[in-house]
Amino acid sequence: MRVFVTDNVPFSLDDTLSCGQVFRWKKDEEGWWRGIAHDHLIKIRQQDNRIEYLGCDEDFLVYYFNLDLDLDGVLEALDRDEYMHGAIEKHRGLRLLRQNPWECLLTYLCAQNANIPFIDRMLNNLSEKYGEPITSEFGCAKSYPRPEKLAAVSKEDIESCSLGYRSTYVNRTAEMIANDPMWADKLFNADYETARQSILHYDGIGPKVADCILLFGFQKYSSFPVDRWVD
Repeated sequence: MRVFVTDNVPFSLDDTLSCGQVFRWKKDEEGWWRGIAHDHLIKIRQQDNRIEYLGCDEDFLVYYFNLDLDLDGVLEALDRDEYMHGAIEKHRGLRLLRQNPWECLLTYLCAQNANIPFIDRMLNNLSEKYGEPITSEFGCAKSYPRPEKLAAVSKEDIESCSLGYRSTYVNRTAEMIANDPMWADKLFNADYETARQSILHYDGIGPKVADCILLFGFQKYSSFPVDRWVD
């Protein structure tokens, strides 16, 4: 068991993992979250300012949960009206995760027109069928499937994982990425507008999905996903 103390570091594990930016995380009745991130199987819980965790080291914990970000400084800059103030007060410890680019892209290809339980089901089905085993001292799970794996199977096989029309997007985009090993590096190194135009060329990615992927998977903080229901 590893322990990380978050003195003077605002952080809410529950808000961060349940807000809809990431999936395949489940919380048990004892407060432990278990999930997959960057091919790690992680078990983690928070009690006040104490984080207990298994499945990764401290450097990864800090990186993935963005604990080295000056969140107070960010929130101070955003706290400009009563609506933002209320949201900040309610969810002060919510942090943007530093997700694996491919895991994030696959997630948001599946997330279109779907609720959280359905997204979880699609990703878990894909992972169980095409992912690689991950073992740890507290159990085992399947990784997110590699793009090469999804590119090598048929659209119909992917569709059988409950993806419906999304199977075409996943199959074609996986093939494009499998044929471009440096795709993530190029997006990381590009400015926001260039990266956005590049990622829009992948099948099934529109403006909102592009901004979600760039924000959560590439830390492009100029990204601002706008839901279709927001005027």
